[in-house]
Amino acid sequence: MRRRLAPVLEGRTFTRVEILDTRLTRPYEPHEVAAELQGERVVEVDRRGKYLIVRFASGRALLVHLRMTGTLLHEPDGATHVRALVELDDGTTLAYRDVRRFGTWLLLEPADVAPYLAAKLGEEPLLPAFTAKGLGERLRGRRAPLKAALLDQRTLAGLGNIYVDEALWYSKLHPLREAGTLDADELKRLHRAIRKVLELGIARQGSTLSDYRLPDGSSGSMQDEFRVYGRVAEPCDRCGTEIAKTRVGGRGTWFCSRCQAAQSN
Repeated sequence: MRRRLAPVLEGRTFTRVEILDTRLTRPYEPHEVAAELQGERVVEVDRRGKYLIVRFASGRALLVHLRMTGTLLHEPDGATHVRALVELDDGTTLAYRDVRRFGTWLLLEPADVAPYLAAKLGEEPLLPAFTAKGLGERLRGRRAPLKAALLDQRTLAGLGNIYVDEALWYSKLHPLREAGTLDADELKRLHRAIRKVLELGIARQGSTLSDYRLPDGSSGSMQDEFRVYGRVAEPCDRCGTEIAKTRVGGRGTWFCSRCQAAQSN
């Protein structure tokens, strides 16, 4: 999403902004946020964890969290469920579309951007600085289920339900394992698996499970690569055992009961 939006937005000015859904900016009034955004010039479209960050020449930044069904569409002819519209100085339009209305927009002042992100997010798993040793340090002493610990954005930034399930399958780790009990070999497997599924997801441009679209209206294809997610009762690609489903931290969780042993392999 960031890669598609950068050439559309960078160097452009928001000439008119209309926010159509009060939930998008709450607790702030939509018309007030829209008025603040008008006239801002975009210098960079950035990303941190699951946040898209539109950085302006003023130093302020708009943090966009897409949640389940949010997307930003350039020239959105005929789009439904549009929650905000941005007219750019080149005469084109950007629309924020969100069927389930879980997404958020937050405009931050220059001094607030870095502290806000630092408080919300842990390490970026695709950066060279992310290591198996560092992952172990973040999980050390954690008694929570491994899946729940990985979904905590303060542990690692950007891992969601799909990619945690897939990473745990590749690393042969049970989602209910106590997070702090992994040995060095298991941490190495998990480290490799996390990077693998995220890189694969980016290459496939995300997962299209219902109503997700990229800025140009196209869809992702990561769903064609799923090894466990959403595949209950289907055979495991590795051992043939039926994929099982449980719940961890209130989230649907898919795994192979044979490959992903509850104890260390």
